[in-house]
Amino acid sequence: MTVRRIVPNLQTSDPPRARAFYADLLGLEVVMDHGWILTFAAKGGSAMPQVSFAIEGGSGTPVPALSIEVDDVDEIYRRAKHAGTEIVYDITDEPWGVRRFFLRDPFGNIVNILSHSAELKSRPPG
Repeated sequence: MTVRRIVPNLQTSDPPRARAFYADLLGLEVVMDHGWILTFAAKGGSAMPQVSFAIEGGSGTPVPALSIEVDDVDEIYRRAKHAGTEIVYDITDEPWGVRRFFLRDPFGNIVNILSHSAELKSRPPG
């Protein structure tokens, strides 16, 4: 038996608002829409199924409902600030090798947006 994926299911009363937030801000693609549920996925992305359990979010932060790894955390941070999205934990280089920030989605969920620091350092400037 092999686990193929793990999908968090977050409650909302407004799926179109979820589409606007997660598709517009993060560029996620809607891969399933039954009206009562929207499922988003990264275009061309694949990753090992993972689930985390924590007593805190690291650095004394609250535990986020989701952690989303992106290739350019600074760009998403700029987009979130420009959109007036609530930043719960400001962008920070953490001692365990990630650059991240927490935002609050339209439904009150805290979302950890991150990039691994080694990946950031290996990118050409620009």
